[in-house]
Amino acid sequence: MYDEGVIKFSARHEPRALEPSRYGALACTLTAWREIFALTQLVGQDPARYGGAGYGNVSGRVGAPSTARGRRGFLVTGTQTGGSTCVGLSEYCVVTRYDLAANRVESFGPIVPSSESMTHGAIYDLSTQIRFVFHAHTPIIWRRAAALRIPITDPSVPYGTPEMGREMHRLFTTSTLPELQILAMGGHEDGVIAFGRDAEEAGQAMMRYLARAYAAECAERGGGLCARDE
Repeated sequence: MYDEGVIKFSARHEPRALEPSRYGALACTLTAWREIFALTQLVGQDPARYGGAGYGNVSGRVGAPSTARGRRGFLVTGTQTGGSTCVGLSEYCVVTRYDLAANRVESFGPIVPSSESMTHGAIYDLSTQIRFVFHAHTPIIWRRAAALRIPITDPSVPYGTPEMGREMHRLFTTSTLPELQILAMGGHEDGVIAFGRDAEEAGQAMMRYLARAYAAECAERGGGLCARDE
């Protein structure tokens, strides 16, 4: 059974509305980049892909940069919102705590958090400078990650697990990940994550490698037809 988009952590969630005055501006920034990703098929929902599950999510930090690890709260798109055509605050929630060792997430909002929230938290724990995390599904980057010299997590490590969090730390301390700000998830089909100090930095990292991947595909085709991956 394909389990894309399935929440694997223990969740304690408080259903409640998010205040536009507090979260509206950040949600608009995230939604703008999510729209770009939707147009480039990095976020979405397709009956022919991943068993029809929605894919891709975006998040941004809330609160002070110095917050302790495991408590670096962030606003994130909710589970299975990849196919939503119009995203507003009702499709976001706030993750307040996450515990990689216990595989537990605490959150509040009108929807439960994305299945990748544990991974987002693991990346925020890498540095207080990281304020945005974008998770996309892009076969064209993922299949060429090694050729593009993008750091890759161990293929044996599944998404949404404590082990994936440890993989993020390994790459951050032993590879070019801090400089490139992008990685491919070896054990998560088509999964690519970019991060940055602001939304533009994270988004540009993703777009930079998307362009490089398409250029590589064009070269593979002899400079001719540059069709999208099927």
